[in-house]
Amino acid sequence: MEEKADELVRAAEAVHIHGRTHRDTDPKGGDIIVPGGMFTYQVVVRHERVYVVQITYLGF
Repeated sequence: MEEKADELVRAAEAVHIHGRTHRDTDPKGGDIIVPGGMFTYQVVVRHERVYVVQITYLGF
């Protein structure tokens, strides 16, 4: 999971080098499935952050 988060941050940096001056719409977030559940994330370029907006525990 940590590797996937690092990958998302690197991708955001590569596409949006100057995050705080970014004026376009933010890229779409997505879902990442992990053992026992999933989480939903959103990239907010101007904040230079990847936010986790929902964690779902499926009880596997």
